[in-house]
Formats: sequence, structure tokens, C-alpha cells
Amino acid sequence: MKNPISYGILLTVLAYMLFTAHDSVVKLLVVSIPVWQILFWRSCTILIGCFLFEGPSLARKVVRSPIIKPMIVRSILLVIAWTSYYSAARYLQLAEVTTLYYAAPVVGTILATIVLREKVTLVRWTAVGLGFCGVLIASNPVGLSISWPVYLALQAAVLWATGMVLLRKTALHEKSHIQMAVSNIIFIVLTATMAILHWQTPTAYQVLLLFGTGVIAGAGQLALFEGMRQAPVSVLAPFEYTSLIWAFLLGFLIWGDIPKANTFLGAAFILSAGVIIIVSERLRRVPAVEQSEA
Repeated sequence: MKNPISYGILLTVLAYMLFTAHDSVVKLLVVSIPVWQILFWRSCTILIGCFLFEGPSLARKVVRSPIIKPMIVRSILLVIAWTSYYSAARYLQLAEVTTLYYAAPVVGTILATIVLREKVTLVRWTAVGLGFCGVLIASNPVGLSISWPVYLALQAAVLWATGMVLLRKTALHEKSHIQMAVSNIIFIVLTATMAILHWQTPTAYQVLLLFGTGVIAGAGQLALFEGMRQAPVSVLAPFEYTSLIWAFLLGFLIWGDIPKANTFLGAAFILSAGVIIIVSERLRRVPAVEQSEA
């Protein structure tokens, strides 16, 4: 890519595609394997990958990292976000929990202006709003009322957005695989007890899927962390909505779910939000390039 923002957008889209694939594998596993065990196995696989990449010095670098505390805080927030999301998903329809969860990019953009002091342009706000409208159209939630599961889904959205803002703050000060190691160590510590208590011995096929969740999620985390190093949160936030498109595509390919007309209309809104960001950032970059050449 020719510039950091374009590179960040590409990595973010890749990350959410991989996260959607990860969720699809989890959906195949969760029928017979507890979520705690899946998260524990996944984090162990990612941590092994971090050790293979960095070597024995990984533990020393993690302990001595100058931003270890904010990384731990962020990791705890993400564990709570995941737990809240899966708990809400047990009681809400997919369309309902999806719509509530996708409040995250809106919250993230707001937090970016407050915490990161990012200057969010009208175009970026428009893209976030357009993407959220696309989610509403595609998911078509009806009869949603305030309840405990609804609160949990909204809590997951707020915590995820907060975690992404913290990721932007820490991404510029530490290597991605060090941050990945910290996050997954926290996941292992917080899920180990429940994973052991509810352990189900997996079949050979399930073992393959469990390792697959680690490989896919690890690649997704790396892409997301690197993407956050390149571009502001307010630029990347609308591209989180692209995961809904991947979700409908994988749902069709794996389970034969046929999207309805509103799904395609919502997808068009989401893609429009991404195009708006890409074009606007390109137009913003042209005067800067011309000025530097002059």
C-alpha cells in the first residue's frame, strides 16, 4: 500500500474477515464444546505462536514492557466483553445481538474524540452512521425491549470499543506480538478454571477445529494490532461493519443460509461507508502530497 492509512484499512478488513471465520468455527464447536474451553484452547495456541516467533525472551519482554498495565487492563475488558456477548447470544436472536453489538464502532468513534483527541471529520461520522444503518437494515431486529441480555450485548459493545481505543494508545508503543502475548495470557488465566470444570474431551476433528480457532484468531489479532498502528480509530471504525458481510457469506457457504433482500441492501450501505472513508482519505492525502512535492 502507498500510505499507512490505506495499509491500516486493508489490515482491518482482513482482521474482521478472519474474526468472522473464527466465529463460524466457534459456532461449529460450541454445540458440544464449552465456550470457556474453546477460548482457553484458542489462547494457548496463539501464545505458542508468539513464543515460536519471539523465542525464550518473550516472557522477559512481556514482564519488562513499559505499557504492561494498560495492556492488562485492555485484556481484562476484552475478556468481559466476550463473556457478555456470548451470554447475550444465548437469549437474543442473532439479528438482535448483532445490531446491539455493532454499536461498538459508534462508541469507539466517540471515545476516540475524547480519549485520543482525534479530529473526527463529518465524513467519518457519516461513514459510521451509514454503516450502522446498514446493520439495522440487514439484521432487521424487531420487538427489542430493555432486558438483561440486551444490557449484556450493549456492555459488550462498549467494552470492545474501549478496548480498541486502548489498543490504539498501546499499539504505537509496543510490538504487536508482545501485546498479543499479554492479551492471551490474561485470557488463559481468566478462563482456565471454568475450562477445567466444564472440560469435554474433544474428538480428533474437534481438536483440529480448536487449533484452527487459534490460528485464525491469531492471524486476525495480528492484522488488527498492526492496522491500529497505521490509522486512527475513527478511520477504521466503519470497517468493523464489513464483518457482517463476511458473516452472511460464510453462513451461506457453510450452513446454506440464504440472505434476504434486506441483507443485500444493508450490505450496500456498509460497503458505501467503506468507500466513503477510502475516497475521503485519498482526497485528504492528495493536497498533502502535492505540498510536500512543492
